[in-house]
Amino acid sequence: MDKIKSILLKYNSAGPRYTSYPPANFFTESVNNDNYIESLIKSNNEGDSKLSLYFHIPFCSQLCFFCGCTTQKMRSDDFVSKYIDAIIKELQSVSEFVNSNRKVTQIHFGGGTPNAIDFSHLRKIVEKAKELFVFASDAEIAIECNPAYLDEERVEQLIEIGFNRFSLGIQDFNENVLKAVNREPSLLNVEELVNIIRKDGRASVNLDFIYGLPLQTVESFLENIKRSIIIKPDRLVTFSYAHVPWVKKAQQVLEETGLPSSDMKIEMLTKGYQLLLENGYKSIGMDHYALPTDDLCLAKEQRSLHRNFQGYCTKRSTGQVLAFGASGISQLHRAYIQNIKNVTKYIDSVKETGFAIERGYLLADNEIIIRECINTLMCNKYLSLQEKASELNVSVSELKEIINFSADSFSEFINDGLVKIEDDCIEVSENGAFVIRNMAMLIDPMLKTGDNMYSKTI
Repeated sequence: MDKIKSILLKYNSAGPRYTSYPPANFFTESVNNDNYIESLIKSNNEGDSKLSLYFHIPFCSQLCFFCGCTTQKMRSDDFVSKYIDAIIKELQSVSEFVNSNRKVTQIHFGGGTPNAIDFSHLRKIVEKAKELFVFASDAEIAIECNPAYLDEERVEQLIEIGFNRFSLGIQDFNENVLKAVNREPSLLNVEELVNIIRKDGRASVNLDFIYGLPLQTVESFLENIKRSIIIKPDRLVTFSYAHVPWVKKAQQVLEETGLPSSDMKIEMLTKGYQLLLENGYKSIGMDHYALPTDDLCLAKEQRSLHRNFQGYCTKRSTGQVLAFGASGISQLHRAYIQNIKNVTKYIDSVKETGFAIERGYLLADNEIIIRECINTLMCNKYLSLQEKASELNVSVSELKEIINFSADSFSEFINDGLVKIEDDCIEVSENGAFVIRNMAMLIDPMLKTGDNMYSKTI
């Protein structure tokens, strides 16, 4: 563990998370509704034909100080209804430009707190989506939930609507930590809640945690992991708290309580990692863990892991992303399209035009190639330039030029035993996975650096 700790300290620099390429700070307001429609039409014949639908529910009963998402305090049910009606209209507008033979393999409700609103609104969206699109028989329908608003009756309602994956935002079991970040504790005992959700194998469960929050210690964070191992969720996520108060001013409050040092965060990460692996979990990507029977583990073995704004997934279960609601980002083969963040303006725009585009990015051919290389490396800890060149119909020399590849630029990582490069193939070691964002930066010719542009990689 000491070796991993020294590696993390050495490479802990600012850099993109690469949930998209180019990252969202490259998006511009020159992208409009016409660009979206054109990109939708092109997406019917380019890239993956499968579809993932993302619905952003921005409302929260209580706003957590750490949150970096687009959220707002819960308003009247009448206002929420107007927002849901806007999503329904946006669904209708987008569906008109999507070929009817494309299948939806994944739905994800994020927020905000999707389970804080009346469930009739969630049902309305799911039913409309099924009316407008063809669903795969094994489609994953996932929802992010705050366990403070879940009991057995509400779980049964969500199951009946069709949800088969629940991501429970635990963040920390310690109620003092939760109080410091303005988050309510779980309504039910989490062990009991997970058992209710997973009864008869009807749904899968993720538990999500954040390390680097006020009042957390290495010991207290490891207690979270130990308790989770007993609960045994299908997947577990340990997110590094990204402190960006220049973007999210509410985070400044956390500085008054005090944040754990970088050294403490690294111990939380490494010791949590060790505990999970010792107890049967497999490491997935940068921050996810899964049981060996989970689809993510199989995809990792087959080097077919994928990642979008909603997290790690498999290429089998996900496709191009169509996003609905305020701030939602559609991830198409040739474009990223982001909706207006302000909820009232989003509603007004959809009411007027059927769309609510605020900004985006249109990818050139070379940028699509770079995205493929970074995504493959980030997800699978492996990138064969020969295989990727063949897949993308370019020569190896062209690919190297496009991604600005030089084996020499990896020399420090090679010397530290974090990566091996042979025959134009990049293979990242288990320890190297902790700093894989830093490696991705070496094949990112568009990378911009600057104060406060990105959070630290660890």
